[in-house]
Amino acid sequence: MPSNPVVHIIDDDDAVRDSLAYLLQTSRIDVRTYETASAFLASIKSLLSGCVITDVRMPEMTGIELLRRLREGGIDIPVIVITGHGDIPMAVEAMKCGATDFFEKPFDDDALLAAVRSALNRMEGAKQKIAERAVLNERLAALSNRERQVLEGLVAGKANKIIAFDYDISPRTVEIYRANVMTKMQAASLSELVRMAIISGMLDGDHKPTAS
Repeated sequence: MPSNPVVHIIDDDDAVRDSLAYLLQTSRIDVRTYETASAFLASIKSLLSGCVITDVRMPEMTGIELLRRLREGGIDIPVIVITGHGDIPMAVEAMKCGATDFFEKPFDDDALLAAVRSALNRMEGAKQKIAERAVLNERLAALSNRERQVLEGLVAGKANKIIAFDYDISPRTVEIYRANVMTKMQAASLSELVRMAIISGMLDGDHKPTAS
């Protein structure tokens, strides 16, 4: 689980809000509480990671409206919805809007804690992928134009002689560029090199060759 994760609890019911905060704090999970979804959104710029637990039926802005606002703003933070009896249709709608889970009051503490930990782990995994992609992009940027071309050929499954033909160079020269690519990308095998290309987003066509 990520270090110092924060769970943001949104509920207009003081008792529910305090009860949830106590449950999570006794499990050594940092908590921030909000009476309304509007108050939570006002602090969204300071959010780096964590997850949200929100009531579905609240004044000013419902949990469903909150979910829509988050998605419209491109904020991909896991949201767990809690709902009172009779609000199940709203909870189902919330799931369709991107909620990761929902619990009907009164909910099982252990089940909710498990859902929170799952949400936090998911968020940490996303952060790790972003960090890994940044590192790989730095390595890609260190490649010369020709090394980049050879890399693209290798990822496309082309043999050295085909790459050599494509760029009018000798197979031996391709081998040298290939060795340089493996070294600069810190790849131990061709399969690892392909994995790096996928993670970096290189295959999405987002990157342009660097100058030689």
